[in-house]
Amino acid sequence: AVVGEGAIIAAGAVVLSGTQVEPGSIYAGVPAKFVKKVDLSQSKEMNQKIANNYLMYAGWFKEGEEEEGSNSSSHG
Repeated sequence: AVVGEGAIIAAGAVVLSGTQVEPGSIYAGVPAKFVKKVDLSQSKEMNQKIANNYLMYAGWFKEGEEEEGSNSSSHG
């Protein structure tokens, strides 16, 4: 597959071999299909929001692991 600049592939989407994902497009589903076109500035903004969300989720996960680690050591 070839994914163009600024394209967004939804979480869990499966992009099949040979698929040409156009620049600035959104693909989702299994198999991944075209959803809509966005301009490059919209794409950059969406990608930044998505990246920020992943960082936030990673922080939550790390906090949860640290809490579990401190709970298990005090009950061991």
